[in-house]
Parts: sequence; C-alpha cells; structure tokens
Amino acid sequence: MKRFVSILLVGFMLLTMLVGSTIPIVPSTGDTGTAKPDSTPQAKKEEITFIHHRTDIDATLIKGYIEQFNKVYPNIIVKTETYSDYDGQITIRMNSDDYGDALIMVDTINPNEYVNFFEKLGTATEMEKEYMWIRTSKATVGEDVFGIPTCGNAFGMIYNKRIFKEAGVTSIPKSPEEFINALKQVKEKTKAIPFYTNYAADWTLAGQYEDHRTSVSGDPDYVNSLVHMDDPFSAGKPHYIVYKLLYDVVKEGLVEDDPLTTDWESSKTRLATGEIATMMLGSWAIAQCQERGVQSGTDPADVSFMPFPYTNKDGKVYAGSGGDRNVAININSTKKEAARTWINYFLHETDYAKQLGALNVLKSKQDEFPEGLKAYQELGVQIITNTPAPLEEAGLLDKLDQQSEVGLWQSTFKKRIVEAAMGTRKETYDDIMNDLNTKWAKARKDLGIK
Repeated sequence: MKRFVSILLVGFMLLTMLVGSTIPIVPSTGDTGTAKPDSTPQAKKEEITFIHHRTDIDATLIKGYIEQFNKVYPNIIVKTETYSDYDGQITIRMNSDDYGDALIMVDTINPNEYVNFFEKLGTATEMEKEYMWIRTSKATVGEDVFGIPTCGNAFGMIYNKRIFKEAGVTSIPKSPEEFINALKQVKEKTKAIPFYTNYAADWTLAGQYEDHRTSVSGDPDYVNSLVHMDDPFSAGKPHYIVYKLLYDVVKEGLVEDDPLTTDWESSKTRLATGEIATMMLGSWAIAQCQERGVQSGTDPADVSFMPFPYTNKDGKVYAGSGGDRNVAININSTKKEAARTWINYFLHETDYAKQLGALNVLKSKQDEFPEGLKAYQELGVQIITNTPAPLEEAGLLDKLDQQSEVGLWQSTFKKRIVEAAMGTRKETYDDIMNDLNTKWAKARKDLGIK
C-alpha cells in the first residue's frame, strides 16, 4: 500500500560528497533490528541499488569506487541511479516502497516520519564516537540515527581571485561594509557580475545562508539558544546580519540583471572563468567550480573560498561547519546488510572527501584538512561546529520552525528579501524581519517553550 510523504517545507540543502580512509569496517552497535554490515565477503550473491544525486560523477568516481568495492565484496553488485532533480524525484518515489536499497536522504521528510522510510543505523551515543556531526544532523532523531553524513563542509563563499585582483581588492573583506565595497569595485573595474544569487535554483537560497548564523555568532551554542528567544531576527543578531547582506547586494544592483532567470549549472563555469565574482556556497562547491575551470581552459586556482564577511567582538572571523547530506537505507529493502556493507565501505574506504575537498566525517581523520580550505588556515579563520542540542530539546528547533512557518531552511522568506530589494514587493527588510519575529514568538508561546 502506498504511503504519502509528509513534506516539510524545509528546503533543499544540496550537496553530497563521500568520505575516505583506510580503517577497518566497524559493524553498527545500534538497536536490535537495525541493519548490520558483515565485515567479510558474503557467499550469497545480491544486487543492490544505490540512488544519489551526483549525476556529474556517477560514471567516473562512483563507478571506480564500486569496482574497488567488488574486489573485496565480489558478491554484492551495486547498481546506481541518479537524478538532477534529486529531492523532487525521490520524494515522489517514496510514495511507494521502490526507492533503492541505499540512498541519499532528502530534506522533504518530517524527521518524525523517518522511522517509516529509513532503517535505524544505530544509536547516537555509539555512532558519535566514530562519526562527526551525528547529533547535529537532521538524520538523527533523539537517540535514533537514520543516516550518516557523507562528509562535512565549511561555510563561506566561493569567489574568483583573479577578478578580485583585477578590481583592486587586495584583502578578504571582514565586514559586510567591506564586502559591499569590494563588489562595487568589481562592478566598476571588471565585466564580471559581482554577486550571483542563483535565485531560480531555489535551494541556493534555501540552505546556503542559514548556516552563517553560526559563523556570525562565533558561538557553537548559539543555534541551541534560538528556541529560547522571541526575536532572533532583530537588528544586531546573526539572522538579521546574514540576510541583510543578501538584501543589500540586491538593493545596490550588485547582482545579475534578472535573478528570476539564473541557471545553476552554468553559474559554476561562469564563476570559474570570471564572468561571476562571488556566490554564496559552501566549501563543497570549490572542487566543482575548479573542475569547470579545467574544462574551460582557465586556471582552477582562480577559484577560492572566503568566510562570511563578519568580524566577531573578539576580533576573530569564524566559519561554521557541519555535515553534508546523509546516506541511509530504505526500510523496505530486503538486502539491508548488503546495503550497510556498501555504505560503510563508501564512508571508510574511499577517498571521496579528499577528491571533493570536503571535511572528513570520521573522527579519526580530522587532521586531514582539505586543500581548498587552506585559505582559511592562512587567514586564521576559526572553524566551529554547532554543539548538539540537549537531549531534552532534541528536535525542538525543527518543531518550532515548522510550527512558526518561518522556514529557516526554506527559500520562502529569502525570496521575499530578494524581491523586496528588487522593488517588486512593497515591504522593507525590517518589515520582513519583524514578521518573522512575530511568527517565531507566537509559535514559542503555542508550544509552551520557556
């Protein structure tokens, strides 16, 4: 019988990369009934389907990992399926039982319903000993872990160093004002689009800004405090600062001529070649843009990464970090052990994180710093990770966000901001922020949160 997916208007946080090392596969010690991988080759021949969204490397990098996997596990045949519109297509497929054996999780499912769609992989208490970002991952509900981050990302902005140099920008902006001035120089002295919103892609607004609340606060505990305040969108607070930058770049005419007609795929090439100067994207995008530079015959070293332009009161610049998309197992799969064996190999035995310039999900590999983030080391940027919510408040922020209909991970209010800055909406930036505060405070009251 078909089940209909309850869609959270959470937004599509894009991205997936996978992580590598050479430590032995460790079976899960999770709850009874969860899928447990076998660390030795199995005698029974099985074919599993792995569904993911990396259409660009499915036939190359992923295929190579499967070939390596089959040298160790010759009786587990891994077939792959990919989608460009991954979240949309998989959400539709999840109305049935047919959505592969192993898959990349989507952000369209209410976490309270994960138990109906994904196999429990273990307990947070056990798995956080081995993996980063388990307790701050959306794939963890209380103690139940339904997915494992495939890698980690640092938050910031992709930019073209050559264009900044041509514009006479000699240092990385460390405040919103410095950033706006740098973009004005780019507009005046080059032919590049100073800042590309990627408005039409939707997910680029939905998820690429919200993470900077941690960067601006400089406080690993800040996100946990959101459930205890009525006005997180007030002037001077992280959300206000982050989204005011989006408003200002549009208001100042420092973006593409028509945000409604942006194109995500071509934007990566255009940034690499210098047609675009900056885009608000996490570190996961560095390798993708650099690859486009190679394909276009430009120097991939032109593509670099900068932190959100904000200096904290302690004089330091911070960058938040977090887990990327999560890999999971279809609860309806009849080949769960084989799927878990593939996932563990994927996470432990491949060099995917290194190939993609990602942070490693394995706690034993945190000394491996991605080449693309070396600029952060040189600038002295402090990379921080959110502190997990107290157990009694696990999931409370998502519940509050849903109740308020603010949509921290949706594109809705971000599009309002862009449209207000363009003049197509008759509201000011402060009007939008005040509205969000009102919704947030009411939801806190309705939920009885103190």
